[in-house]
This record gives sequence, C-alpha cells and structure tokens, in this order.
Amino acid sequence: MISVNNFKTGLTVEIDGELWRVVEFQHVKPGKGSAFVRSKLKNLRTGAIQEKTFRGGEKINQAQIDRKKMQYLYADGTNHVFMDTTTYEQLELPEESIKDELKFLKENTIVSVIMYGSETLGVELPNTVDLVVSATEPGIKGDTASGGSKPATMETGLVVQVPFFVNEGDTLTINTVDGTYISRA
Repeated sequence: MISVNNFKTGLTVEIDGELWRVVEFQHVKPGKGSAFVRSKLKNLRTGAIQEKTFRGGEKINQAQIDRKKMQYLYADGTNHVFMDTTTYEQLELPEESIKDELKFLKENTIVSVIMYGSETLGVELPNTVDLVVSATEPGIKGDTASGGSKPATMETGLVVQVPFFVNEGDTLTINTVDGTYISRA
C-alpha cells in the first residue's frame, strides 16, 4: 500500500484490478475543505489515459513491476522474439503490443521488457538508438543559410527530420522518446 501523497511520475499502481502508471500529479490544498491529489494515469494494458482525483492521504495498492533486460532477436510473422540475456529464455510478443517501439528496434538491441507477474506489458527502449539512413534526398550545396531540415527514412522505416548535411548510409543517434534527430553517431 502507498499513500497518494507519495505519488511520483512513473509510479505503477493497481486500482480496481487494473494497472496504471502515474503520468502527472498535483497536490491541491484548497482554502476551504480537505486536501486532495489530482492525477493523470495511463492504463498499462490498454494505453488509455484517465484523470482521477484522490482524497489526501488515501492509500492504494502499489503494483510490483519487474523489468527484464532482453535482446531483440527477430520478427517471426506477426510476432517478435526477445531473449533473456541471462537465462537465454525466449519470449514472443505480438506486433500490436509493441507497434510504436518497432520503429526504433533493430536486431540485437538490448531493451527492458516490462512484466507484471507472468504477464508481459510492453517494451521499454533505451533513451537513444543508432540507426542507419536508408533513404534521403541529397543536400544541395549552399542550401544551408536557412538551417532547415529534410526528411530521412531510417533502416527501420522511421521517418526523421534531419539537417541538410546528412546523407544515405550515415549512422544517426535518434531520441526514442519523441523520435527526433540528435546527432551523427
């Protein structure tokens, strides 16, 4: 059990049999009446976001979430295979459950697989990944005065806005949180 006064962003709680992650929270102490905590929670099974208000000091169950370091091996039809790096045990995840993460995943990438008991909830990517540019328009000499950008398709199919000096075959560091270009690798 954990008090709602101890909420932190990223904390996982169990409410009515569902798993929720705290996205944001705010302690409110009105001039009249008792304090309360206004929170925004994300359902880990469905991805739905819900706003919920708790009375100050209310106790709720904290969910025990495990993170296992696993290596992405390959795609097998509509499933994707991951291997535990310590026990060499393999785990298959359906494409629908990790659709957004697949844009950043290439073979042999080490990720954290989020587990609740024996149920797999999803994949947590590293903050940055290095991907190779598979297609982009060539930069035109003298076209850098505005400091603009152009679209580049990465090896995983992800499209990123990059500076004009980036060419096909370059390896770039990409932010996995918002899918933006950081630098050349």
